[in-house]
Amino acid sequence: MLLHLSISQFTLVDQLELEFGTGTSALTGETGAGKSITLDALGLALGDRGNAELVRAGSKRADITATFDIGDHPAAAAWLEEQELDAGREVILRRTIGADGRSRAYINGQPVTLLQLRALGEQLIDIHSQHEHQSLLKKDTHRRLLDEFAHAQELAAETRIHFKTWRDQHRRYRALADSAEETQARRELLEYQLQELELLNLQPAEIEALESEQRQLANAGQILNGGYQLAALLSGGEGDIAEQLHRALQLLSAMPEQSPALGEVAQMLDTARIQVDEAAGTLSRHIDRFEMDPERLAEVEERLSAIYQAARKHRVQPDELPALQQQLQAELDDIGTPDALDKLAADCEKLEARYREAAGKLTRLRERAAAELAEAVNRQLAELAMPHARVELALQPVEKPTASGLEEVEILIATNPGQPPRPLGKIASGGELSRVSLAIQVVTAQTSRTPTLVFDEVDVGIGGATGDVVGRLLRQLGETRDGRDGQVICVTHLAQVAARAHRHYLVEKHSDGNAAFVALRELESDERREEVARMLGGEATAQSLAHAEEMLARS
Repeated sequence: MLLHLSISQFTLVDQLELEFGTGTSALTGETGAGKSITLDALGLALGDRGNAELVRAGSKRADITATFDIGDHPAAAAWLEEQELDAGREVILRRTIGADGRSRAYINGQPVTLLQLRALGEQLIDIHSQHEHQSLLKKDTHRRLLDEFAHAQELAAETRIHFKTWRDQHRRYRALADSAEETQARRELLEYQLQELELLNLQPAEIEALESEQRQLANAGQILNGGYQLAALLSGGEGDIAEQLHRALQLLSAMPEQSPALGEVAQMLDTARIQVDEAAGTLSRHIDRFEMDPERLAEVEERLSAIYQAARKHRVQPDELPALQQQLQAELDDIGTPDALDKLAADCEKLEARYREAAGKLTRLRERAAAELAEAVNRQLAELAMPHARVELALQPVEKPTASGLEEVEILIATNPGQPPRPLGKIASGGELSRVSLAIQVVTAQTSRTPTLVFDEVDVGIGGATGDVVGRLLRQLGETRDGRDGQVICVTHLAQVAARAHRHYLVEKHSDGNAAFVALRELESDERREEVARMLGGEATAQSLAHAEEMLARS
């Protein structure tokens, strides 16, 4: 139940604080006074779309806060706990919109997404618009109203999910079936290419090792000849590097004066002699082990040729062949085995069976609820000065299954005795359509699990004695429903409806010459009588005041 609504810097509102209680609250005012601004602000707090144009001119941001009591709403409390948003008896929804158009949403002071705000708002308030009768001409609206009356929303959502899953799988099946020959040819090619690559069995770093070995084997003679020459230069006999270093050391040691610099030179020459000896030893061992192997060279070159040929065939670099093999294998896995088509067909049959099971349950639930809803609406129409009207909800089977089920739902009406029921748009006048819409909204609201019901000028096109009936119906909705305190907020232009409300709020527009302001206040007894009188005749005369007094007393 809505407890408090705070509106700041929103369109024409500077600052507005409203307290709401149980029962029916009526919002009235002159045409153009801004009666719907309050509901627009409430809609923003519940997750409606907003933009910078909603921010009061000259202000940095609009700020709307709505406080609800969810003590009798366990579903909302469970949702808050699931979202880890500090569920308590009261919940605060807040929405801000900056002058730059940026929007922020909060639940109990914690930032949330607009989807979260909307998901909670839909559980707390049900808004019935003055344009509802226009959507009543659409079959989608007929189905939605019936499902809401039957409390079949969850089953309808389950049916939609099953339909989508089945449809998506069937599309995959058709795509695979339509390209079966092409797919088989591609599968055979992939298997052949993978077989070649598997036989090649290229190992990591193998190409680099083979190329190095090939260069060494191909140049074996030149390498061996160069090795012999180098060995002779290092320590091959008279005049080699080792002997020259030995002579240099002898010259240094024979010098009569050994300075520090000469000592350092002697040390470096001795180190060089040792390294030359080691290099000569290593080279000698290498020459001893080195063999010229024409057969191994042929093997290496044959292996490299096979690798290069495979790379050219697949138009990749040789070192990219392993990655190509993985890519081809992944594609083959995606195509699947030849029996993949049969498996998809079997999956489609299972998914279709699940869909038809859910859709069948939905059909049976709709069939039971259709008769109940039609009977309840017809009772309301009789009270709304349409005693001879008869509404039916027709369930027509569809040729092809749809996401919404196995049937179309359409509201039919016969406004006069003896006439067959026909679609609303073909037989009902504007006034009749408004009353049918109101009757349906009242009936569905009576079964609604939402604690707060909002009616935005749903009495358009209605007046006279019928208006008094509307007021009485809205008052009944504001009283206890399903053992819980009811709450109805309605924007109305009918004095009969305003007089029936438990509380009456007046919306007024003021101007200081520079800017316009909208204010809203609760009316006490005398003020309320004057407002009802104004709604009756435009000016508060003694006659209209007396009539207003009578209406309020009767309520």
